[in-house]
Amino acid sequence: QVQLVESGGGLVQAENSLRLSCAASGRTFSRSNMGWFRQAPGKEREFVATIYYLSGSTSYGDSVKGRFTISRDNAKNTVYLQMNMLKLEDTAVYYCYADVPDTGRIWGQGTQVTVSS
Repeated sequence: QVQLVESGGGLVQAENSLRLSCAASGRTFSRSNMGWFRQAPGKEREFVATIYYLSGSTSYGDSVKGRFTISRDNAKNTVYLQMNMLKLEDTAVYYCYADVPDTGRIWGQGTQVTVSS
């Protein structure tokens, strides 16, 4: 069974850092673009970041550019989201995704990030 499991969420004070992990299992994800979305209460799901498997290039949502960094370790089938200088408005459930060839986009269950003042 193909699945993604996020971890690393929690409660953190503003201006601090947190690193999220997304571990993929059930198949190799080295040929899958992977990334993160987030959803705050009462808001639509928002794009955060993606990393492309072929080039390794990255793309970020405007609200996180310069503060968040996405990376991946294909040997571990894991993608990371390093979040620095966290703001109150970064509070959300963060979802990992993978675009799997011949399958489509799959999602993790989400991990809560809460930023306090």
